Amino acid sequence: MVKRILVLDDNQDILDIVHETLTYENFEVKSVSEGDDVMPLVEEFAPDLVILDYRVAGTNGGEICRNIKTNPKYSNVPVILFSAYINRNAELMAYGCDAVISKPFDLTELVEKVNALINS
Repeated sequence: MVKRILVLDDNQDILDIVHETLTYENFEVKSVSEGDDVMPLVEEFAPDLVILDYRVAGTNGGEICRNIKTNPKYSNVPVILFSAYINRNAELMAYGCDAVISKPFDLTELVEKVNALINS
């Protein structure tokens, strides 16, 4: 069965590259640029993994992560936070995410982290 990944980033270029890379790796990917779209899509799309940008216009990806992780229905879904804030990993991990990827990021690192979390 194909694994599903939900990606949130308000930078369309990053969204396109992540979408294309993960689709190439044989994942079913849904990409959104609005934080308000995430929880309804978690319900509808039932992703196997969620990738959230920490800073999204009008939204905090960490808070969205916390909402996913505190919902008993989705608490086991791995969440990766993207962040341009280097050296803030401990602060970001406090939201309950399973991994942090610093921007700019390497696509190989992204694929390796996704595979490690989605196949565990």
